[in-house]
Amino acid sequence: MKTFLILFLSAVASSAAAQTVSSPDGRLCVTIRTGATTTYSVTFDGQTVINPSAVGLIANYANLADNLTHVKADVDTVRNSYDMNRTKASHSDYVATRLRCSMQNPDGWPIDIVFQLSDNNIAMRYEIAKRKDKETGSIRVMEEKTAFSFADGTTAFVCPQSDPMIGWKRTKPSYEEEYNYDAPLDTKSRYGQGWTFPCLFRNGSNWILVSETGVDSRYCASHLSDFTANTSSIAFPMPEENNGNGTSEPAFALPGNTPWRTLTIGDNLAPIAQTTIMYDVVEPRYETEHDYKFGRGTWSWILWQDNSICYEDQVKYIDLAAAMGYEYVLVDDWWDVQIGRKENPVRGHDIEDVIRYAKSKGVDVFLWYSSSGYWNDIVQGPINCMDNSIVRKREMRWMQKMGVKGIKVDFFGGDKQETMRLYEEILSDADDAGLMVIFHGCTLPRGWERMYPNYVGSEAVLASENLYFDPRFCEKEAENTCTHPFIRNAVGAMEFGGCFMNRHMSRDNKRRHERITTDLFELATTVLFQNPIQNFALAPNNLTDAPAVCMDYLRNVPTTWDETRLLGGYPGKNVAMARRHGNQWYIAVVNAADEPFQFTLDTKLLGIDPASLQMYSGGNEPAVTSPKVKKGKITVKVSKNDGIVFLTK
Repeated sequence: MKTFLILFLSAVASSAAAQTVSSPDGRLCVTIRTGATTTYSVTFDGQTVINPSAVGLIANYANLADNLTHVKADVDTVRNSYDMNRTKASHSDYVATRLRCSMQNPDGWPIDIVFQLSDNNIAMRYEIAKRKDKETGSIRVMEEKTAFSFADGTTAFVCPQSDPMIGWKRTKPSYEEEYNYDAPLDTKSRYGQGWTFPCLFRNGSNWILVSETGVDSRYCASHLSDFTANTSSIAFPMPEENNGNGTSEPAFALPGNTPWRTLTIGDNLAPIAQTTIMYDVVEPRYETEHDYKFGRGTWSWILWQDNSICYEDQVKYIDLAAAMGYEYVLVDDWWDVQIGRKENPVRGHDIEDVIRYAKSKGVDVFLWYSSSGYWNDIVQGPINCMDNSIVRKREMRWMQKMGVKGIKVDFFGGDKQETMRLYEEILSDADDAGLMVIFHGCTLPRGWERMYPNYVGSEAVLASENLYFDPRFCEKEAENTCTHPFIRNAVGAMEFGGCFMNRHMSRDNKRRHERITTDLFELATTVLFQNPIQNFALAPNNLTDAPAVCMDYLRNVPTTWDETRLLGGYPGKNVAMARRHGNQWYIAVVNAADEPFQFTLDTKLLGIDPASLQMYSGGNEPAVTSPKVKKGKITVKVSKNDGIVFLTK
């Protein structure tokens, strides 16, 4: 009891008008104040990082933001230890101080504002009770007032939210826009629709990552508005998303709650890249009876494109997977037409023949599907399967019978609650059939690795296909690679589909534009990009025309990690990251800046025996050597578009 009282007094100072709560280490503090407008503010090491910013909701039945009065404040400690097998860390111990501020509006309608502060992390959400004296049993949230008001001088690393129903086949937003770097907060987003989560901010030596987690069928996904006077607010989906189907405003039953808004704050970038807050505050939505196996895969589409979705070419990629010791092959779009189902075989073969051939080679299959047919203009098949529960379940029972292990579902319609419901229904039905799920042309995952046991990755990034389509993106590959560990991949699995060994973006490896990054740079991306199923951009010709040292490395690189450590870097310029798989460390260093990136690896920080290290270096003439070690440290210089990988034996 004495310990609890000390914790309570150190964690919170309260009055009727203001409450202050701190993280377990005392560095992070939140103060919430009631009045005409209820606000919260954030300090880190005594320095303000979030100025007083609005909180609250506008419901269909009441204003739950303005003129709220304090009812009570409760403080306790949240502890949660859990294991995961598909993220940046296999075990997490979450300890947080929780402040629950119970408030009501002038008419007596209640709202609880809940803050949970762990070291370097804040999670905040609203919990709405059902009034005993009223029949109202549900809420429609017309507007969320949650705002983020940053201190002067803050700059942003942000990706714009696109207009709806534009782009190829009217498939946007597809969350594949280009980043702004170190942008002043008065910078307007490209489309005027604000910024896609996650958003990274820098103020002096402090870094702040803003995102959300715990979004499921009971709410919409959100983004940030454009800034006005250093302040941005939660923005709901645009009405035109999903071809106008579904409301922009979410609704849920009472009692109920919103998703968590999260902030990760540190005086360096390590807490940003290493955060697990998106998993710490969510729970599994269902249990599974299946033991899902993660690993590497090949896919023909990335280099051989649509014409390769035929029996003959899929056999070649299955053979490639078998030669590499990979677990999977991904058969991409048009397989229902260009390979055919059993009832409509093409040139004497059908998709079941592909699946049987893969099994004979010890390789399992993922199949591609369009998410729908009625909210965009996609014709790539199969379409009209995943958006209808009757057809979807029939399709999944067939896949289960054939031994298919997963699906890649593409081209979703936005962030509305209706679309979140579709994601969840696909995942739930797929788990019934023992299928893993990859999403493409999709929104950011929001804690889904922990919420859905068969979820294995989302694109939600300007991914590898753009390197094929446009040489401009090859020129920017290094810059983007040095961005994602700090922003997009910091909050969720990222299905990028990279690691090219072809020098030219073509089937014959002789035509079209060249890859600009070195072979060693490409190897480093296998460590920098985290996703439990990695479909690498290899081609059958790489078995003979790529450096043997690279192919040997790619035969053994894991896709799941027990620990992640950021060792250095700056968004868009360079990055050094270490990941541990079992007892083996992989350390990747890449550079996008014009000047060489000098990096010093201190083996003591990772508990590594320097004698156990191998260094992969040499750019496009890769070699494996034992690095020079001086007092437990190794210093290297990495040129632009180049990389180095260390690993322990």
